[in-house]
Amino acid sequence: MNPIKPLLGALLGAQLALTGASVGAAPQPADAPYAWKPVAIVGGGFVDGIVFQPAVPGLAYARTDMGGAYRRDSATGPWQPLLDWLPLADVNLMGVESLAVDANDPDALYLACGTYTNPLVPNGAVLRSHDRGRTYQRTDLPFKLGGNEGGRGNGERLAVDPNDGRVLYLGSRLAGLWRSTDAARSFRRVDAFPDSAWQRQASDGAPPSWGGSDGKATINFVLFDPKSGTRGQPSRTIYAGVSVVGRPSLWVSRNAGASWQAVPGGPTQHRPMRAALAGDGQLYIAYASDPGPHRMKDGSVWRLAPRTGTWTDITPERPGAADPFGYATVAVDATNPQRLLASTVGRGKGDQLFRSTDGGATWTRLFPAAQFDAAAAPYVADTPLHWLYDVSIDPANPDHALFTTGYGGWETRDLTAADRGQPTHWQVMAGGIEETVALALHSPTKGVPLVTAIGDYSGFVHTDLDKPAPGNPKPPFFGNTHDVTGAELAPEVIVRIGHARDGGRNLGYSLDGGKTWHEPRSVPAGATTGDGFIAVSADGRAWVWTPKSKDGSQPHVSHDHGDTWTPVQGLPAGTRVIADRVNPKRFHAMALFDDQLFSSDDGGLSFGARPLALPDGPVLRADAGSNNHSTRGDDRGGQDRLYAAPGHEGELWLPAFHGLYVKHAGQAFQRLPAVSEIHAFGFGRAAPGKKDPALYLVGTVAGRYGIFRSTDGAKTWQRINDDAHQWGLILQISGDPKVFGRVYVGTHGRGVLYGDPARP
Repeated sequence: MNPIKPLLGALLGAQLALTGASVGAAPQPADAPYAWKPVAIVGGGFVDGIVFQPAVPGLAYARTDMGGAYRRDSATGPWQPLLDWLPLADVNLMGVESLAVDANDPDALYLACGTYTNPLVPNGAVLRSHDRGRTYQRTDLPFKLGGNEGGRGNGERLAVDPNDGRVLYLGSRLAGLWRSTDAARSFRRVDAFPDSAWQRQASDGAPPSWGGSDGKATINFVLFDPKSGTRGQPSRTIYAGVSVVGRPSLWVSRNAGASWQAVPGGPTQHRPMRAALAGDGQLYIAYASDPGPHRMKDGSVWRLAPRTGTWTDITPERPGAADPFGYATVAVDATNPQRLLASTVGRGKGDQLFRSTDGGATWTRLFPAAQFDAAAAPYVADTPLHWLYDVSIDPANPDHALFTTGYGGWETRDLTAADRGQPTHWQVMAGGIEETVALALHSPTKGVPLVTAIGDYSGFVHTDLDKPAPGNPKPPFFGNTHDVTGAELAPEVIVRIGHARDGGRNLGYSLDGGKTWHEPRSVPAGATTGDGFIAVSADGRAWVWTPKSKDGSQPHVSHDHGDTWTPVQGLPAGTRVIADRVNPKRFHAMALFDDQLFSSDDGGLSFGARPLALPDGPVLRADAGSNNHSTRGDDRGGQDRLYAAPGHEGELWLPAFHGLYVKHAGQAFQRLPAVSEIHAFGFGRAAPGKKDPALYLVGTVAGRYGIFRSTDGAKTWQRINDDAHQWGLILQISGDPKVFGRVYVGTHGRGVLYGDPARP
């Protein structure tokens, strides 16, 4: 990581050049090489932009809001991840604000990276590649980007001059318009672009909501007119769209950026989202009331004839009070400037895609007659079409089009069938893209390899790690699944908690290893959102649920599959409970910052307390002590939690954020050497000839960050990942109790991976 401090002078308009640097030091290999593959879910996150490379048929790039970027080398091949090498220190770069290609250099790729504009996160950076994303150089920016903030589906904010590949423009959220004249090695602020065009004013509408930038006047897109220049000389005409209302939002330069003027006559009641310049010179712009991706109130689509300055309202369908929505994008067929696609966004009934063959004079709805095949990701059949923020028509094939969604996207290869009055056929386009957030992993001692708890898209029972599950487990049908676990000695019992949709209860259980699922008759008081933690006794008969809901977080226990629940005695509210993995009557719990350890020997009905008694003293809360940090990692991660060892009654492991501790039955905790920071921890099957389970952790061992395995009770560790496989932030890790060496890794935005020792 090579962060630079925010530069106030640059933000105020000083002409400061930022030089580029190579990314990273020499790659560190693994101590024990592993082969890594994704656990097939397919999609699962917001793909918010797709750009074709016009010079190479079939070559396209996709960006995501928090899961990096991808390349697809043919129209039928899987997407390949491009940023898996980013370490935890650079996790902020996993959110890709914008991407751009050079129409005259088939190997050039530029990524504007930065997930949040929060003051606590580092500034953004532009990653530039000249081998299609295989290697990069990095240019740090003096401002922040918001790849996972409001308006993240707008764009593209980064653009390469099609006449002069040395020239790039980058529209920022908070710092105006920036230009590079050396192929992104450095950027300078474009002071000629007036501050009044993009700085927020009181008339700009609602204050910011979730996502940070919803109420701010960000620069949403930059477009060059390729006919305004000659090869080797910068294009003279450049458009910039600014997310404002009540004042001009489209700006143009006709002298290669030396001066800028507002384009008169355009709509001011909505914000411009995306734009497309057709081959006949017509400019098409989609507008919406809000940057998104939340629900919209209104929107429209307009066409501008730049030669005459004439604006024409070509909105396919007018939103109304009973059916509010906006428009996200409009796409143009490169082979026929009259053929268009436009998408709605934020429509409560599900979004719609419109087709025009006469430049927007008339439109046809595509989806009522369209046929959708979800075989590549069966879970999406339960999810309405939403967040269609980008629609792209393949410049090499007018029958091939893609649109993005909050769970990946769809594509067709018979788009022009609609022009003949025939249905179009759509397939899931996200093969190779894995963008889920794993909140918990459970690998049973017998049966299926893995059960996952996934943010936003429930979770899955993975009977085959290389093939998508046939759908989400249900009933009940969850949105978020917050936790999942099972019984050590009765692996057919699996219990999950989450936020139920359609009025279901917030707990589901299986008594046949995940084949079928059931709802309980009741849930505990306070479990209104389905969050918190669930523990299942070794024999599967007792379940202890600790909700984290604001309206109550008292742990409850059930001994009858959720028919009834009893408040747990002797535990503070919100205390996470785990089951002993040998003794069915025993449960354990911990209050780390209160220096307390709890145990139950009556099936979780009551707990007794005693001091935690770590050998180096109590762990104090944030900013309160020398063995603590201002932050202790992501609170959804596996650190600062108590774990019970498989096969050893009463043996407890505490992977604290600052180090690793173990307590054998009847003994005190001891701190183990070498480990100085932990983000995730888990057990796996013992190595051949060993009695103790394998240990896996994500963190820092002997001064090195990575994924580590120990087969000798933490006496020694081997790093099992290399620098090409880091995936930003890892929240969860678990070995497989059935297969030695197999390990599952749950990331924040790059899905779930599994690794096996590499074969010689």
